[in-house]
Amino acid sequence: MPKISGKKYQEIILYLAEKLGGEIKGKKKLAKLLYFVDFDFFEKFQKSLTGDVYKALPMGPFPVTMEKVLADMANEKKIVIKLEKERADYNPTEIYKAKEKTKNVFSKEEQKILDRVVLKYGHLSGKQLEDLTHAEAPYIGTTPNQEIAYELSFYRGTNLDEDA
Repeated sequence: MPKISGKKYQEIILYLAEKLGGEIKGKKKLAKLLYFVDFDFFEKFQKSLTGDVYKALPMGPFPVTMEKVLADMANEKKIVIKLEKERADYNPTEIYKAKEKTKNVFSKEEQKILDRVVLKYGHLSGKQLEDLTHAEAPYIGTTPNQEIAYELSFYRGTNLDEDA
């Protein structure tokens, strides 16, 4: 697995937030969007964009370094993390509000995958994204709480052609 590029990882989060109206609503949603970015990119180009490792947690694939990257971004004032109480019986939702514009450090191929993920999954809730990832081969084929092998992305059957 490639070494994680903190700067690139941060730019991906800023880009996603920018394209979703300036913020990403929910840790689960962000985790799943990153999963789709990484696994779509791996399926097409045999490498991950963030370099992160994903674990098969009960609520779906979760990038193990995401929370550290978010904490670094908050410390560097690139994002603000707000907590919003939506329902009394739920934990507050973390909202990641971009405070910086992305520097757009992406290649044409990276940009295409990022835009595809925003278009295809950006409007969905964390729960909807959780359900989608639970139905995918990488999650199904991994023992709970273990690392998800990127190579399982080849069993997803994703249409990553130009018009996808």
